[in-house]
Amino acid sequence: MTLLHLFISALAIGIGAYLIPGIEITIIGALVLAIVLAVINIFLKPIIGLLTLPINIVTLGLFSLVVNALLIMFAGVIVPDFVVAGFWSAFFFSIVVSLVTALFGSLKRD
Repeated sequence: MTLLHLFISALAIGIGAYLIPGIEITIIGALVLAIVLAVINIFLKPIIGLLTLPINIVTLGLFSLVVNALLIMFAGVIVPDFVVAGFWSAFFFSIVVSLVTALFGSLKRD
């Protein structure tokens, strides 16, 4: 993970926390959360994705949004400066962070 990618992820986390009620984070917490989410996505997400593959096939991949929200809630337990009010806050936060990261990532490539 490059420093630019880490900065883009932290910026997306900050924007998501600003837009979604029920999410609270500090600037340092956003940087730590970006690192924690990267580690979770490298190690846990492939295993969970393999275990939930049948339900993902049945739901045409929409269950992966639920998995993302649960991983955000798990990260909320790990990172002390990151507070998640509930499942729906984590659900919409994961969607916003994914969209903002994709937007800034597409700008980075140009």
